[in-house]
Amino acid sequence: MNYGLAIHTASPDLGLAMSNFEADSRWRSWALGRDTSNLMHQYLAEFLLPQTWQDLALVAVAKGPGGFTGTRIGVVTARTLAQQLDIPLFAISTLAAIAHTTAIQHPDILQIAVEMPAQRGEVYGAIYQVDATERSQLTPLLLDTVMSLADWQQTLANWSKPYYLTQISGGLGDSVSSVLALAFAEWQQGKRPNWSEALPFYGQHPVDK
Repeated sequence: MNYGLAIHTASPDLGLAMSNFEADSRWRSWALGRDTSNLMHQYLAEFLLPQTWQDLALVAVAKGPGGFTGTRIGVVTARTLAQQLDIPLFAISTLAAIAHTTAIQHPDILQIAVEMPAQRGEVYGAIYQVDATERSQLTPLLLDTVMSLADWQQTLANWSKPYYLTQISGGLGDSVSSVLALAFAEWQQGKRPNWSEALPFYGQHPVDK
């Protein structure tokens, strides 16, 4: 197995992670804000060293939900890399990555609800089932969706099984290692998605109604 590379730009942070899934792993996050589009390729080239592009066996990207421009930049960059290198591209939910991070931190939790602010007073929400023995195996019980806060709270109130609620306020770039871990879990299942299958999930139209 060569290396996997993960890119997370769905928030004002730039998150990058690399691993050969054995002894060599690293990740970093930078609060670049609006400079992400101008600086990402420089940071990416420096972060890759001492490996080269030819050392990559897979690419993973946070597909959203998140900021419209940042999400698009990350997905486009990842698609270009995977196409040029002819390697699989795994598009991973931003909310799933947070759920994975939570699952690693709380090994006794089996259901995780993830809440993230959206525009116009709405929220993104999802609920995941975590495998009891393999924490990188997540099954969506409620797919990533956007709804009013009241509807989301009602959904949680009606949920029949115990869950742990993770509320996201920032620092999404720190979950880039989870983006890579979830991609590798799919790789181990034999999945090899083509770069053309990776599409951003915005959840909302970027312009206020």
